[in-house]
Amino acid sequence: MAITGTGMINFDNSAASFPKPQSVKRAVDSAFVKYGGNPGRGGHRLSVETAEMVFAVRQKAAALLGAETENTVFTANCTAALNMAIKGIMQYGGHIIISDHEHNAVFRPVWALARRNGVRFSVARLYDDDEMTLDGIRRLIRSDTRCVCIMTASNVTGRITPYRQIASLCRSYGICFISDAAQATGLLDISLSDGFDFICTAGQKALYGPSGTGLLVSNGRYELSTIIEGGTGTASADPEQPKEMPERLESGTINTAGILGLGAGIDFVRERTPAAIAAHELALCGRLEKALGEMKGVKLYKPAKRVPIVSFNIGDFDSQAVSARLSEKGFALRGGLHCAALAHKAIGTGETGTVRFSPNVFSTEKQTDALIRAIAQTKVQLEHGV
Repeated sequence: MAITGTGMINFDNSAASFPKPQSVKRAVDSAFVKYGGNPGRGGHRLSVETAEMVFAVRQKAAALLGAETENTVFTANCTAALNMAIKGIMQYGGHIIISDHEHNAVFRPVWALARRNGVRFSVARLYDDDEMTLDGIRRLIRSDTRCVCIMTASNVTGRITPYRQIASLCRSYGICFISDAAQATGLLDISLSDGFDFICTAGQKALYGPSGTGLLVSNGRYELSTIIEGGTGTASADPEQPKEMPERLESGTINTAGILGLGAGIDFVRERTPAAIAAHELALCGRLEKALGEMKGVKLYKPAKRVPIVSFNIGDFDSQAVSARLSEKGFALRGGLHCAALAHKAIGTGETGTVRFSPNVFSTEKQTDALIRAIAQTKVQLEHGV
């Protein structure tokens, strides 16, 4: 059962899944009525019991992504995880390769490192042909290349990258591979066994956790330089940040309520299975695409392999204006550049962006059909200046 009551049909689940399972709400509530201690900050029962609950979620997250428990770090969001990984590897210089579909959560920290720390970066093109993509990355590798940071799946079109082959390429050159898996975790069966050195992901998207949660998991091959230092609950007399994980990267009080909710979300996803959830959502995407493909003047941006996302435009009309019209009709879709200007430039929508449809496990055919009618009505209104 899901939480409901907004009056809006949410098709913007790539930003944040909603509704959430009731089990997530119950887990969050438990933090305020039972597990209110500060985990790891005291030997009293309230702290210890809360710490035990947090550790149980850490174990679940580690199992989901094939990590050791100690190498599973809670973060505020995927952006925080990516900053920790990218800057932790690159803050002392060198060369990094990213793709032309990256979210600003990757591009902006890399840009900042280039301006402030002298880091060099190259942008690899993602082709429809995986071999061409891999060859392009290979050609960009230099003697000072320390890292490749390429997403698992795009938040604009859903495009799935050849991440296993990229991981293998990085391993053959002894290069660290970081991936933004915010759009993939919970929909694809990804894990560190696929060759990632670091997986960065969000809790509030396809893991159905609360906002303000994220994960950074690693295989332990690389020790990250810290970008935040502070209280960890351990070795308090030592001015040096602990080297032990996960404390090394978890300074300050963690988001207990969010983490417990994330644990319930992970349970929900593992019970349903990512494959079954993805199949349901992709069927809804196909239903929408079929209808849009029959509407003259509607353009679809559809990669061959993708997670459940549909990006489209109605003629030359502004995507944000279209999404605003659909909002008035009760549907939440996101228009614009989706914090991913690189990706929009790559697909030729850098000026106007696109309207993005992303369903969730609770979305239905009936809701999708209602959206199709709303899009058709919106199209007519825009074309007639209504």
